[in-house]
Amino acid sequence: MTGTGNAAEAAARTFADSQMPPRKPVYTQADLGTVRHLGSLPGETPYVRGPYRSMYRGKPWTIRQYAGFADAVASNLAFRNALAQGAQGLSVAFDLPTHRGYDSDHPLASADVGMAGVAIDSVEDMKRLFEGIALDTVSVSMTMSGAVLPVLAAFLVAAEEAGVSPDKLGGTIQNDILKEYMVRNTWIFAPGPSMRICADVVAYLAKYVPRFNGMSISGYHFQEAGSDPALELALTLANGRTYVQEIRDRGLDVDEFCGRLSFFFGIGTDFYLEIAKLRAARLLWCEIVREAGGSTARAMMLRTHCQTSGWSLAASQPFNNVVRTTVEAMAAVFGGTQSLHTNAYDEALALPSADSARLARDTQLILQHEMGLCDVADPWAGSYMMESLTAEMAACVRALLAEIDAQGGVLAAIESGWVHDRIHGAALRTQAGIDSAERVIVGVNRYQAAEDEATACLEIDARAVRARQLERLAVLKAARDESELERSLQALTEAARHGTGNLLALTVGAIRCRATIGECTRALESVWPRHAIAPTFGRSHYGRARGESPAWTHACTQVRQLAARLGRQPSILVAKLGQDGHDRGARAVAAALSDAGFAVELGPLFQTPEAVADLAIQGGFDVLGISTLAGAHLELVPDLIAMLRRRGQAMPVVAGGVMPPGHARQLLAEGVSALFGPGTSMETIIESLVDTITAHIDQRDAAMA
Repeated sequence: MTGTGNAAEAAARTFADSQMPPRKPVYTQADLGTVRHLGSLPGETPYVRGPYRSMYRGKPWTIRQYAGFADAVASNLAFRNALAQGAQGLSVAFDLPTHRGYDSDHPLASADVGMAGVAIDSVEDMKRLFEGIALDTVSVSMTMSGAVLPVLAAFLVAAEEAGVSPDKLGGTIQNDILKEYMVRNTWIFAPGPSMRICADVVAYLAKYVPRFNGMSISGYHFQEAGSDPALELALTLANGRTYVQEIRDRGLDVDEFCGRLSFFFGIGTDFYLEIAKLRAARLLWCEIVREAGGSTARAMMLRTHCQTSGWSLAASQPFNNVVRTTVEAMAAVFGGTQSLHTNAYDEALALPSADSARLARDTQLILQHEMGLCDVADPWAGSYMMESLTAEMAACVRALLAEIDAQGGVLAAIESGWVHDRIHGAALRTQAGIDSAERVIVGVNRYQAAEDEATACLEIDARAVRARQLERLAVLKAARDESELERSLQALTEAARHGTGNLLALTVGAIRCRATIGECTRALESVWPRHAIAPTFGRSHYGRARGESPAWTHACTQVRQLAARLGRQPSILVAKLGQDGHDRGARAVAAALSDAGFAVELGPLFQTPEAVADLAIQGGFDVLGISTLAGAHLELVPDLIAMLRRRGQAMPVVAGGVMPPGHARQLLAEGVSALFGPGTSMETIIESLVDTITAHIDQRDAAMA
């Protein structure tokens, strides 16, 4: 691939990445000759046309906006306002400490409290979160996998203490741990014990909370990490097969389990392909359940929630994101989703503001009530192009599933690195296409405006949120019976150690005794230590994709000139701070810098400023790069710089990721040498790093003269 090319060539390469044939410019009836799923109706096997006969004529998709920030009181107000203004279900975003099983007073988690979701430390927080919300009528989806036991237990006990019977609770818990090892990284324990936790959650809910779905298998995070639609679907279905096998091995009924499953897919910018993906997903899941021994219609019909792409949102000219999200939402609707979240246009800058969140929700209301999209079930049926594309998608996914089987299954494919390599390689190819402008992003690499539109960003006072959480924790701990608490936590530990008892049932008991999220997690940690994964990045993928692009060649030349001055390769440590496990950006930058001629070390996840400072000083790097996505940079990055200064280190520090303009100004004032927002090209990053290192050398030489 070179740095030039036309749109047709770029599209062909995109499809080649996932083993799909290039899209044709014109489709005819001849393209339907080998398509076997034609002739079915919505609500009939193999459910290509939708799981229900009437689809949106009977009931429009559920507007389920993903939300949560600061503390439970603030998020409760947002939930109640959303329901009053048209939302039809709730989807809870928890902060990173909660995901990772830390209480708000834990030193490793302090800077992340309330920053990228709502902080939940106990059942009392959960009661605050849903105060005034009728849990017997409002369905609740919770995105939680790592700390699923204490978080779900807190929800169940909160409902119990509000007088809501368990059989009246409706909703879904994500409980999909496999994808955490592949992309999202909010795991706590190793795969073995985590799979036991997943199964215990499913078994408990099936017995005691029959209307609450015990698992939502997620593909969204694969797409956000770089997967194309076919790879996203293949990995999601592979995980689904693995969970079905686990449940079957425990003696649970396949039809019962699959009938209470849901899925979660990302919807990106390839309009036709995303529609085909959802149609093919239902076709393939029907096949998988039949092969596993399932026989009921409900077990075989795939039901899904969708979310428009967060990664496709641009920080430059952010109002363009309204159009991107709208078209992505239409693809989800045409694909037959059962519920939908539409992203706010300002999410590439910060947490969404109240106005942008309202516009995101109203986008769905407009599609439901003004555009006629609910009038016809699966209007794409019989389309030469769509039916052919659906069949090609299914064939490609079957081939990818066969590759996973050849690896020895999902867990073996994770352990071997196959999954990470496929996703990372796809992400690098996409980034190369954007940086070369072969993949056009309006306002980013083409048609840029002179100045970006001003946007008002939601700001979280992390220190104030943390202070409130610590006060509430102190009140909770002062009022509880410590002996009862200790017995309940010990029972949880013993169940983990001996493989006996249902872990969710025991966690519910501990939560009733006012155990915290962190205490329940530590009770399991005494048996199952926290899992760790060594960071990796691919070499040569990005550089090979850029080829002889003039901008890329110039950037590489600058690196070589700097290397000649240094007498060695310039070196950089790329690091993550806090509990933010999203590493697509860090791995992509590390790979591109390596291909350009830098000596690159990618630091481990979940690091403190002190640990990163130690690593940077020991390595003697020329520059330290911090990747940030979850908002804790305003506290952690200045702490890191102060720590380096206290140790007499003048190493320049740069940062990249999602940073509101006000944060960027503060970070520069604190001593950050350069900042790179979303959409910054790799050559721009490289040239800035060369300039930063050169300026540092010149300053040092001048001081020594």
